[in-house]
Amino acid sequence: MLDRKLNILADENMPQVEAIFSRFGPVTLKPGRDLTPADLQGVDVLLVRSITQVNEALLAESRVKFVGTATIGTDHIDQSYLASRGIGFSNAPGCNADAVVEYVLSCLYLVAEQQGFDPKERTYGIVGVGNVGGRLQRRLQALGYTVLLNDPPRARSEEGFVSLDHLLKQADVICLHTPLTETGEYATQHLIADRELGQLQDHAIILNAGRGPVIDNDALLAIGKTRPSLTFILDVWEHEPAVNADLAERCAIVSPHVAGYSFDGKIRGTFMLYQALCNYLNLPCSESLDHFLPQSELACVEQGELTTLELMQKVFDPRIDDYLLRQTLALPETEQKQAFDQLRKQYRVRREFSSLSVSGAKDPSQIEGIGFKLAAKG
Repeated sequence: MLDRKLNILADENMPQVEAIFSRFGPVTLKPGRDLTPADLQGVDVLLVRSITQVNEALLAESRVKFVGTATIGTDHIDQSYLASRGIGFSNAPGCNADAVVEYVLSCLYLVAEQQGFDPKERTYGIVGVGNVGGRLQRRLQALGYTVLLNDPPRARSEEGFVSLDHLLKQADVICLHTPLTETGEYATQHLIADRELGQLQDHAIILNAGRGPVIDNDALLAIGKTRPSLTFILDVWEHEPAVNADLAERCAIVSPHVAGYSFDGKIRGTFMLYQALCNYLNLPCSESLDHFLPQSELACVEQGELTTLELMQKVFDPRIDDYLLRQTLALPETEQKQAFDQLRKQYRVRREFSSLSVSGAKDPSQIEGIGFKLAAKG
């Protein structure tokens, strides 16, 4: 039992955070990008997302004893400082990994239809084979697709990986899923720049749903102007919430850093922090994730004449995000950045493929490989 109620400060865009954390004490919601040291006075637990920089400047005058980020990435958290202060910490690895994978598949199937090719005929390169990249690998291989993997830290002790140069030269589709690191042997900032982009095949598709600065956006725009056959799909941007309008114009599909924004993934991330805080406080986890996940409005569909892409779009259609972001690009920079944040803040309820059961599947193995459920017969 707690000897007193804890004061919890949470990003206002964390769904179900009040319901999940209320057992510990009162939960206050505030915009994550605008948090100041004054906001943390009297706060015991801080719950954030990737837009909040958590460091000494924010925490020095606080009594915060536990920080949780409902994200896979931790580049916005100064973990060394937290450790020096004895502040507990947890992220939520894998919470939205399936959502990002489904964003990737939806975009790739959409581009395949637009460009008139069969996704099975392409070779896929995954750069960064962690929670997201690993799940993308498994789904692509379940579909029978050829996959190349690049992950230098893992390649030191594991087999099955290729060099980045080999992947860029051989893959038709390059998917980036690395964390953002600025220094060290495996630094990923501008991992893809002029030299790397020059190695792409003429028909290559490059998709970044990881971290914006992993690609040198100026270099990407420059090569995009000289090689029109290249296809770009960007969910993340080097200087977000500022978006380079010229680069966005050159992209086939754009979105405001929402690849992982499934409702399921958001609640899963919040729930994983609940579990971490329970462990930190040596308390039992008295609830399950299912308790907080509502049933999908569209729970079952008959495939009939629907294509795989059309089934995907029943759950998630990337054209919506593409349209909404493009509508903001002509705004003055300050307004455009605000609009970017608003698109994320007011994001629609998006479920994951697993929330949909498909009956009468034409190719059951493909349907399951994509991530849908097969409806029970009878």
